[in-house]
Amino acid sequence: MAQPRTTRVRSTGPDLVQVEPRATSTFVNGQFPRRRGLIVVLSVLAGFLLTVVWSAEFVDSTIGDNVANTLLGHDAKETPIAGVLAGIAFAFVSGLAGTFTACNIAAFGAVAPMLGEGGRWSRLAQILKPLAWLSVGMIAVSAVYGAIVGFVGTSMPQFSTAANTPGTLSPRSIQSMVVFGLIGLAMCYIGLAALGLVPDPFARIARRFPNAPMVFMGVLIGGFLVGRPFALFRQMFRDAAESGNPLYGAAAFTLQSLGNIVVMAVLFLILSAVAGSGVRRWLAARPARIAVLTAVALLVAGAFTFLYWDVRLLARREILPWYPTAPWA
Repeated sequence: MAQPRTTRVRSTGPDLVQVEPRATSTFVNGQFPRRRGLIVVLSVLAGFLLTVVWSAEFVDSTIGDNVANTLLGHDAKETPIAGVLAGIAFAFVSGLAGTFTACNIAAFGAVAPMLGEGGRWSRLAQILKPLAWLSVGMIAVSAVYGAIVGFVGTSMPQFSTAANTPGTLSPRSIQSMVVFGLIGLAMCYIGLAALGLVPDPFARIARRFPNAPMVFMGVLIGGFLVGRPFALFRQMFRDAAESGNPLYGAAAFTLQSLGNIVVMAVLFLILSAVAGSGVRRWLAARPARIAVLTAVALLVAGAFTFLYWDVRLLARREILPWYPTAPWA
């Protein structure tokens, strides 16, 4: 994980002083590539194209439901959640099943800064430590929101099961649009900062708390639960809301978030294991390459999240006249 360091000034002659690049936070290593405008355009275009081909029905139902049904041993949607222990199991399993739902692709924006030099155990520590700090932010949001759901959940927009009607936005849809719109824009801004196009929002706080950027990323991931329309999540949401138990709500929401990142953590570890020394040397040879990977991941994820949950959703509700989608989407 990139650590903030002081600027070094090197004299190269009587009238010329060269300032070395300075890392200001985890996501901004100070090494900025050329053709940054082209990187931004292609990344946003990739995020847009992903919204065109993404099929929520396939990912949520074909993948998510089948995974949950297999792990639970029964139809997750049709079987009522009976008791606290069953609810806890359902929360974790539905988190695993929802790993590859639309919103979770944003989490992969944290991959690039975790790739580095060193032996196997050193690389393992480089991945697990940032993931631990990411979990801090994620669990904080999940636990607080889960407690709120357990206390006042039946009157919240996500509790409603009313069908969406063309030309209107339900309170549930508005909540999703606001939450994911803000998350997407935040991702895009951090991606632009990684390229040096806007100021690093973590530059000041990272001097004292270098892990603050990863905690903030965890807050964004935890925020997915606030807007998530995933069917299995709504089932867990309604169970926690009807329980009237803030502690149960906090535990269930925390476990679902942990279920979300278990697969992600395993994928990161596999990526670290298979990334040979040649790949790491290639990245270390030009640190700007890590900046590109970081920026591209965040910009693609941010553009996708904003366009999918705000612009495409308005088109699906027939408020906007048209949005391009693939036949299977």
